[in-house]
Amino acid sequence: MKLLTPEFGLLIWTLVAFLLVFWILAKFAFPAIVKGLKEREESISDALATADRVKAEMAQLKNENEALMAKAREERAIMIKDAKEASDKMISEAKDKAKSEYDRIVAEAQQAITQQKNAALTDVKNQVGNLVIEVAEKVLRKELANKAEQENYIMQLADAVKLN
Repeated sequence: MKLLTPEFGLLIWTLVAFLLVFWILAKFAFPAIVKGLKEREESISDALATADRVKAEMAQLKNENEALMAKAREERAIMIKDAKEASDKMISEAKDKAKSEYDRIVAEAQQAITQQKNAALTDVKNQVGNLVIEVAEKVLRKELANKAEQENYIMQLADAVKLN
């Protein structure tokens, strides 16, 4: 039982040693420990604040990125629309040019055909006129071969002129 009940002197020396160690710890160790804990708490709160700030910045950057993507999509759509309009315009211009060229060629061909037709008709008329003159000349030579027939024919012509 002696182990369970220490003597009074031992208690005092243990108490003195405890108070001495406590005072040394309170004077030198506890302020350093408290300072370390405060620094750790401040660094953790700073890290949390930084994390919140970074999170807000990331959200802002995400929003800006989405806005830029939307703007890029709009610009792409506008560029595609402009390119389509330009190609449609070019196709339309090419069609118009081809149609006008076609119309010009057709008009020139029709004019050439008309000129050739008129030339052919003039040539045919000239040939027919020449044939008529030749035939009339041959007929008149035959009919007017004798003098009596010539006088008779002149009289008929004169009577015909007087009647008209």
